[in-house]
Amino acid sequence: MSAFQKLFKQTFIYGLATVLPRMLSFLLVPLYTTEGVLSSVAEYGKVSVIFSYFVLFNVVLAYGMETAFFRFFNKEKDKQNVINTSAISLMVSSLGFFILALLLNTQIATFIDIDVAYIKLVIWILLLDALVIIPFAWLRATQQPMRYAVIKILNVAISLGLNLFFLIALKKLAAQNALFNSIYTPNFEINYIFIANLVASAVTLLFMLSFYTKITFKFDKVLWKKMMQYGMPVLIAGIAFSVNETFDRILLDKLLPESIAETEIGMYSACYKIAVFMTLFATAYRLGIEPFFFSHAKSANPQKNYARILEFFVAFGAVILLFVVVFADFLKPIIVRSEAYWEAMWIVPIILLANFCLGIYHNLSVWYKITDRTKFGAYISVVGAIITLLINLLFIKTYGYKASAVATLLAYATMMLLSYYFGKKYYPIPYNLKKIGLYLLLSVGFSFISFYQFRYNYAIGISLLIVFLSIVFLLEKNDIKQLLNRKQ
Repeated sequence: MSAFQKLFKQTFIYGLATVLPRMLSFLLVPLYTTEGVLSSVAEYGKVSVIFSYFVLFNVVLAYGMETAFFRFFNKEKDKQNVINTSAISLMVSSLGFFILALLLNTQIATFIDIDVAYIKLVIWILLLDALVIIPFAWLRATQQPMRYAVIKILNVAISLGLNLFFLIALKKLAAQNALFNSIYTPNFEINYIFIANLVASAVTLLFMLSFYTKITFKFDKVLWKKMMQYGMPVLIAGIAFSVNETFDRILLDKLLPESIAETEIGMYSACYKIAVFMTLFATAYRLGIEPFFFSHAKSANPQKNYARILEFFVAFGAVILLFVVVFADFLKPIIVRSEAYWEAMWIVPIILLANFCLGIYHNLSVWYKITDRTKFGAYISVVGAIITLLINLLFIKTYGYKASAVATLLAYATMMLLSYYFGKKYYPIPYNLKKIGLYLLLSVGFSFISFYQFRYNYAIGISLLIVFLSIVFLLEKNDIKQLLNRKQ
């Protein structure tokens, strides 16, 4: 079990480093949804739309190079050549984007209907974030999880601290002190949010600059073409993922009447954050297992380990799903402070389950990554994106954000099933479908009974949770004991 112990140790550290940055958006929800911080629910909706574009452009600027870096770093003998080529590629492309975007910032702002002042800040943030993609990938590939974690946590601390300062403290200080009054601008809250993000990204890059002193500026065109060939399907998959993850906000903004669009987006985005626990777990797990998948691809019978990894994921994920659903109404005033947002609580179990399916998909996707069939990842993701777009386009005007939530679930569930189908054909892995199916059916069934039938009856909800935990423990107790026993 030593390989699994190492996996779980790294997953915990990467999880901490990933959970905290993602927790930033989670922690900021109570701030943004507190009455008096932002002027209205619609203002939060506006911020959510801008961050939706962030996700899309972050994927485009990475263009699959991070995943390609992992693949070729483990595959090629000359690892320094992989580092040099990937880093130079991203530096050139990021600077090219930055210059072009600044020159066209007015046209971009008009096209996507966002204030040009916000666009300028977003362009700077995108550049800084793109320049740390390969440095962070290098830390993961060379198994430096602690350094990775410290820098990620620092980014969170700066961003959170500056948000608190700009949105709460500065206004109070400006009323008492002439110096602070000179730097305070009323009705500037959205700008302050992105300024905080910009400063945090700049400091992060400063801490990663030492990476660039390690590279030699030798660019291998042959290797770069191979990496691009590998990475392009990942880019297509990433764009499709960004459509699945955030494009619903953009479509809500475009398809709903202007008078209610941003308010609907604000409610939807705020309640969406309650599902962050599943997102954090799935992301942390993915960061831990991705290097593991590649490094163990040539070991004896790796399929057996891959199968067990998925079982662990489904067991833990099913517990998280049911726990959050049972206590969703207890969590909502802590996370989403204003009752003005609570109308959208209906989506919480749907989004939790959607992200659970996405996490399973990421585990299943090992087959096309280690067999260099990344084009299947692109195909599957595009199918998911098409489902997302079709359902949103057909039903948003009638059902609003409920259509968006259901579209997300159907897209990720379809992607999960397609990945299993093709993986079984090209790289068979002996998954324990009976146990996985049992966990899924029970957790989903108990969740929907608890939330939609007995929502405020905690006696029933907690009883269902205890029953499910007991079943998981009985089926997994031997492996849990082995994982906890470091002497094994």
